[in-house]
Amino acid sequence: MGTNYTEAFSVALIDAAFDKDESVRQEISQALRELGCSHPRLVLLACHSYLSKHSKLLQGHRIVILHTMEAIVKETISQLDQPLAKMIISLASEEMTKLKDVVPDWQGAASKLLVALGCRFINEVMEEILQNFQPGVLPHFFVVQTLGNLATANVYGMVPFLTAILGTMLPMLGMAKHDSMKSVFTIALGRFSESILEYLANLDKAPDPTVRKDAFSSEIYTSYEILFNVWLQHKEAKVRGQCCHSPAIMWIPNCRQYSGCGKTGDANIVLGAEKVEGEISLRCSKWTHFVEVNRESVSGARRVKWMVAQVISAMAHHDYLELDGGEAMVEFIIRQCALPCEPGTPKPRSYDPDEVTDESLRSMCDNILHLLTTTVKKMENVLWPFLLEFVIPPQYLNALAPVCRSLAYLGMKKQQHNSEGFQLNNEERDLPKPQALLTRLMVVSAFPFRGRGRGVSALRFLQVAVPLVHPQLLKVWNEELPPLIQYLEENSEDSLPQRHWEDKLLLLLSKSLEAVALGDKTWSGQLSEEMTKHLSNYGNHPSEKGFLYKCVGVVLRQTTGVNVVGKQLVEVLHSVRHTEPLEREGVAVCIGFCAKTHLDVTLAKLEDFGKSDILKKSPSLFQILKDKSDVDVEKAKSTLILCYGYLTLYAPKELILPRIEKDVIKQVLSHFNTKVLGIKVETKDLTIKLSLMKSISLIARAIYANEQNDSYNFTRKRELLTYMQDLIKLEPMDVLRTPIRQHAMITCSHLLKLDPLVDETDMFELIKTCLDSVFGLPPLGMDRCKDEACTDVKEREILYTETLSALQELLKQILVQDLTPEGLQVIFKHVEGWITSRRDWERERAMIVTSKLLLFYLERLNVRTMVSFHNLGALIGRLVPRCTDPLVTVRQNALEGLYTLICIQLRYAGFAPDHSDECLMRLKSLQSGLHQSDSKLLFHTCSEIGQVVAKSLPQDQLSSLLFMLLEALTDPHPHCSSAASVISNTLIRVRGSGLSNQIPEVLEVLHIQLQIITQEQVKASVLQTVSLLASQNLSAVISSLLSYPLPFDKPAGEMWQSLAGDVTLARRSLEFLTERLNKQLPYDEKRESMLRKSVTRFATVQPLVVTCALTKLLSTMDSAEAVSILYPSLFSSLLGRVGCTVGVRLPKDPVKERQNRLPKDLDVCSCSVEALKLLTVRGKDEELLKIMEQEKGWDLMRSPDSHHRGVAVLARAMGAHGVTHLSSIVEQLTPMLSSPYEGQRITAVAFFGELLNHRVTSDLVLTDTLLSSLLPCLVDTSSVVRMLTIRGLGNAADGVPHKIHKYSTKLLSAMIAGMDEKDDPDDLITLEAMSGLSKVLKQLDEINVQPILINIALRIRPFFEKDKDAVRAAAFTVFGNLSRFGDGQSKADFVEQIHSSLVSLLLHLNDSSEEVVKACKFTLRSVGPLMGSESVSAMLQKHLLEEANLHYGEFINDLAKLIISDFPEKVNFYIMGNVSFFKSTWPEIRGNAVMFTGFLLGNLSQEELQSISLEHVCTAIILLLRDGVPSVRIKAAEALSLLHEL
Repeated sequence: MGTNYTEAFSVALIDAAFDKDESVRQEISQALRELGCSHPRLVLLACHSYLSKHSKLLQGHRIVILHTMEAIVKETISQLDQPLAKMIISLASEEMTKLKDVVPDWQGAASKLLVALGCRFINEVMEEILQNFQPGVLPHFFVVQTLGNLATANVYGMVPFLTAILGTMLPMLGMAKHDSMKSVFTIALGRFSESILEYLANLDKAPDPTVRKDAFSSEIYTSYEILFNVWLQHKEAKVRGQCCHSPAIMWIPNCRQYSGCGKTGDANIVLGAEKVEGEISLRCSKWTHFVEVNRESVSGARRVKWMVAQVISAMAHHDYLELDGGEAMVEFIIRQCALPCEPGTPKPRSYDPDEVTDESLRSMCDNILHLLTTTVKKMENVLWPFLLEFVIPPQYLNALAPVCRSLAYLGMKKQQHNSEGFQLNNEERDLPKPQALLTRLMVVSAFPFRGRGRGVSALRFLQVAVPLVHPQLLKVWNEELPPLIQYLEENSEDSLPQRHWEDKLLLLLSKSLEAVALGDKTWSGQLSEEMTKHLSNYGNHPSEKGFLYKCVGVVLRQTTGVNVVGKQLVEVLHSVRHTEPLEREGVAVCIGFCAKTHLDVTLAKLEDFGKSDILKKSPSLFQILKDKSDVDVEKAKSTLILCYGYLTLYAPKELILPRIEKDVIKQVLSHFNTKVLGIKVETKDLTIKLSLMKSISLIARAIYANEQNDSYNFTRKRELLTYMQDLIKLEPMDVLRTPIRQHAMITCSHLLKLDPLVDETDMFELIKTCLDSVFGLPPLGMDRCKDEACTDVKEREILYTETLSALQELLKQILVQDLTPEGLQVIFKHVEGWITSRRDWERERAMIVTSKLLLFYLERLNVRTMVSFHNLGALIGRLVPRCTDPLVTVRQNALEGLYTLICIQLRYAGFAPDHSDECLMRLKSLQSGLHQSDSKLLFHTCSEIGQVVAKSLPQDQLSSLLFMLLEALTDPHPHCSSAASVISNTLIRVRGSGLSNQIPEVLEVLHIQLQIITQEQVKASVLQTVSLLASQNLSAVISSLLSYPLPFDKPAGEMWQSLAGDVTLARRSLEFLTERLNKQLPYDEKRESMLRKSVTRFATVQPLVVTCALTKLLSTMDSAEAVSILYPSLFSSLLGRVGCTVGVRLPKDPVKERQNRLPKDLDVCSCSVEALKLLTVRGKDEELLKIMEQEKGWDLMRSPDSHHRGVAVLARAMGAHGVTHLSSIVEQLTPMLSSPYEGQRITAVAFFGELLNHRVTSDLVLTDTLLSSLLPCLVDTSSVVRMLTIRGLGNAADGVPHKIHKYSTKLLSAMIAGMDEKDDPDDLITLEAMSGLSKVLKQLDEINVQPILINIALRIRPFFEKDKDAVRAAAFTVFGNLSRFGDGQSKADFVEQIHSSLVSLLLHLNDSSEEVVKACKFTLRSVGPLMGSESVSAMLQKHLLEEANLHYGEFINDLAKLIISDFPEKVNFYIMGNVSFFKSTWPEIRGNAVMFTGFLLGNLSQEELQSISLEHVCTAIILLLRDGVPSVRIKAAEALSLLHEL
């Protein structure tokens, strides 16, 4: 490496500069820059040499080096000498032009380096660049860019060169073929212009103050002409954009004399400037054309149009628009009036007060047109009739409001003056025909508030233009139009009824046709032809086009020429966009209107259209299978089907009825059904389905509205009903997206009104289909649409409401067919299943429908003879339980239904409709009680309802009612089952004296009953029976219950819980079960394979069943008193049970008899933990339970790995809050320490060990007992027991510190032996030993520790570098605790241990583990005062606060300075210690070590460096630049940047 370390570092950093990690690259580049700032010549030469020698270096690597050189040059340019600058300039030039192709990143970096050098060495840079900028040869892209950048970077240095550069560059402009070269030339010219302007603006500072702009004007003007006249027309937007920028700069010195002409207020100056008018006009026309063509790429287009419009306004006021070209200027104004207006589009906020928007431009041009019309007298002849040319073309639709307003004003004015110019001469001008004018204005008036309120303006102009349309319309329009205009003015867009308004316009059209027809028979035909021509103008306006279709229908209805009608129908049918609903509806209405007078022609044209090519496309089988049918064909069929519906509705009744089935239904169904290879394929298109339903509804309406309907038998009724049901069935059952259900049921309602009647089977299927489809729908927010993009919520709410309403109307129509109890039962047997549904929305819908149907039945009921209402009991039995339904709406409708049923019963019993009945009055009074949320009040109301029902019910209905009520005892809703019980009891008390209750005989029967009954009073009586049986024969009952299969089902569990109802019985039961649990073998050990040495533990069945039984007993609050008596014995038994079931599996062979195979999800240990948990719950210690829940103690106890932690949590909670029984529990648990079951020993040791952590053991005089019990466990065969024993002994230092001196020798021996534990692969015992040692050391005096101080220090040092964070932290903590004893006789030796461990401590101060960091902070603060340096100690105390954030780099840097100052003899030792950590397995430590080394070396003086082995250290640092971890490489680079003084 030699003595020039800076050069070596530079080469190393340069070599590593293109690191694969971006953050490393940045750090290396920064290190190079810092070295370069200190030694610019050395580093730049190293970079130059590296790039020169490595010609095949990756481009990315070269780029990094070039950027670094640029940064160094910018920082140190004043220190560079000319020879070095020339070398770098030559290198950069070569790098920039080595490749002819453009490589932006590489060549751009070289270009920036040249620009940086050009800030001082401009002559040298220009000399190099001009070698590559020769006349007649197109230069490299970056040569031009560099020249441009140099012009702005060094204005005073570059301007003297610009005349020569421009002279060379201008001929090159014609040679530039590529867009990139044109763009870079444009940018360079712009920057040259900026440079010249800045030079001229600061001549007082310029080196040559004689420079004038004339020196550059010819070259700049020449370049301007090329850019403006040639490149500005380029197709590439980027080139045009650059041209727009650069000429703007170049105009500044050349066009100041015209700068005011573009201002808004100076429009008259433009008109008056005669000398420059031609030039300005030429420029304006060019720019206007440019703006129109390139409106998207020029941000100022609107402002230019704004100025042009104001110029036009000024010209009009000076009468210039009468000249040739004036109409073109008017057209420009109207074109701006027609700018699109989208009020729903949010406008981005603008902070420019002078910004011109489309809206402001359009508004200004509206005002200009109005002013030109009303204030400039000579404009009348320019505007009339020229403005009529803008009424028809579609592109001027948005301008119709101001245009019609102006035309109405001009026309009225000319009529008032009897001007001859009012009449139109279509030969001289291309003006709209009268029919075209009428068509356009009628259509736009249909939607009067669009286009800025065009309706009123259109109608006003129509009233003025009546002579132009037809003279015979004068009377009709003078009568009809003023009321229409007034109607519009009285309404707004929100209040105007659209359908009603359209009808008014269609009526006006019809009256107009009648008036014209009196004197001109051909006019209507001409109008229809004109209207069909206009259809194409509304391709983007479906609503306007739909209305135009209706107008065509009105005209055709009053047209007499059959040929004309036929021709127009063909054009109409072929002009429809079938995907637009409004167009389909409009053309269908058109067909209907036409059929009113031309039925045969219309039918014929529809049939022809059905056979046309549009509908002949049929999907192939392959397409059907792939679900890719031709959508357009389906939409066309939808249109045709809808046409047949309206045709039937509007056609003459006497003509259409005989032809419905043959000519209409046949065609409709043939178009709806799709067949492939003769097989019917179900269509999936929504439109055609809706069209079919609407068409069938219209046909049905036409039939039953027909006076001849009485004798008409609609034979295809059943077939059409089946179609409707099929459509309903195809709808998804879990979401309502479409109105298919609604329209299908409406259609069915219409069809049911027709003969013949529907048979019973078909009616059953119809009702079932409709109910299933509607009642089962999830409500809004719960259906699939909550996860999908569905329609607006309000729209869907309306859809739900209308669908349910359609169902109700259908059911009413069905009921009308048979208004008898049998007919009611036909519907009710479908509804009753929904009434008891578990889903609220299903019950609610069912009850609403039931209530309304019953009311409808009562309203339509006409009883002529007394009839038995035989199904009254069954109906009441379904409704009564719902009077306590969770939903108030269900309760109300149930009571209303019950009220209606009793009214119906009274009517059938012969009472008059107005009969006043006491029961009915009482029911009415109970309605308010159903709003109560209090269950007691609700059940009281229910009881009164039961009394009313009992009095009102005929005797023959009693049994059926009682059967229904008993069935309702299992109702899914508890209130309803309780209501059934209350009402059945009431009914039995009042009317059932012959009925008696039955008592269960055996436990099995009781078990079965409990599975069925959900009503609490009945269940209580059953459980009381179990309790009584157990009190008489406890052993037999418990033995019987223990034979039930696990896990206990709910009824069996309730039977176990019933044993706790009596305190004496509960105590005896618990004692019996506990005794059996303690005596039985907890598990069996078996080898699952002969090849494995390990055994698997399988639980025995009986203890498992007993544990589950105890769980059930303890789960009821009734057992609390018995638990308080037996708590210690129950606690110790259950804790021991938990210990011996951890990790135990279910038994393989359960006991036969009634014990079935155990479920796989049953966990043996969880059963034990649950029993213990319930025991503590019954112990009523809320704080203990709170701790267990917060620290997840129960969950920890279940796992073999964390069981002892869970037990420790329990012991800690017991020590704090379970003191009452603690002594008895310790006494009963002590024998468990010598249990043959390892799990129980672990549990007991963990429990005792944690108790030692609390002072309560001393208060209860348990310390000696616990310590003497634990010490023998140090030699237990279980490593877990030994580990927990050491932990417990260590806990004694915290819980009972006053006892530590008594046991100090034994405790220290135990801890040191634990650190040397061999059978400890995971260092668990070692960790506990060190942790315990730290605790014990805190409580001991120096005399106890002095003999073994250095021994302990040496024993723990190997643990500083252990893999486990906790072990490292514990080792550091122990070392820190040893410092208490380091100031005694062994101080010198201990201080030496501190210096030996200091590097490790400081490096781990930035450890990845927060635990280790805190331990290191503690230890450093502890040992600091012993090191003999007040400054070092003070710094350690100040910065190493436990919770404070440490700026590690700054801290180590400052500490390194103090170490060098206070411990100079240790510096080399520390450096070599750091180097040893360069190979650490932890990247954080490697990084910390190299940074520490860098800070030490960087702060050493040259003299001090002589004692350091720099060769070895620097080589090691450089090697870390190749480390596999980016963070280490970053730290290595940062360290090298600190060594610039080596």
